[in-house]
Amino acid sequence: MLSKPAPVTMDAVYTAPGYLFRRMQQIAVSIFVEECKAFDLTPVQYAALVTIHTHPGIDATRLSAVIAFDRSTLGNVIERLESKALIERKPSRDDKRVKLLHLTKSGAAVLSDIMPLVERAQVRMLQPLKPADRKALLRLLTQLVDLNNEASRVPLRAEDALEHLGKAG
Repeated sequence: MLSKPAPVTMDAVYTAPGYLFRRMQQIAVSIFVEECKAFDLTPVQYAALVTIHTHPGIDATRLSAVIAFDRSTLGNVIERLESKALIERKPSRDDKRVKLLHLTKSGAAVLSDIMPLVERAQVRMLQPLKPADRKALLRLLTQLVDLNNEASRVPLRAEDALEHLGKAG
């Protein structure tokens, strides 16, 4: 015999993991944008800059795999960074159709200047929690992300992408 379904309530929404993850994502982006407003960068643009800095000459497909971001949407991110003169695209020696990404001097300066603000944003996101709870939350979130990687529309493939570049690390 089927049991009677639970009544539909807002508490069922507000306590659901998916809802809570979405709300925390909204909060995290809001804090990041507030802290880094002087640089007019999004968290994805920041991740792209860090990746291009650490792996100069990476192409857009591998950048997508390293930061686990949809390749088609990443094109807009790259265009915005290029229009801000933070990165430049150079043709590959091996295949002129492939454009390799490099930070400009301005991009390197912005990345250096924004780092303390990004760190402050990260601290603010977790500030309401006790130190032990912060560690526990990060440990559990890391575990959830790792165990659910394949369920993502864009699974993280950093090791594969960087291995191909010969610059793992």
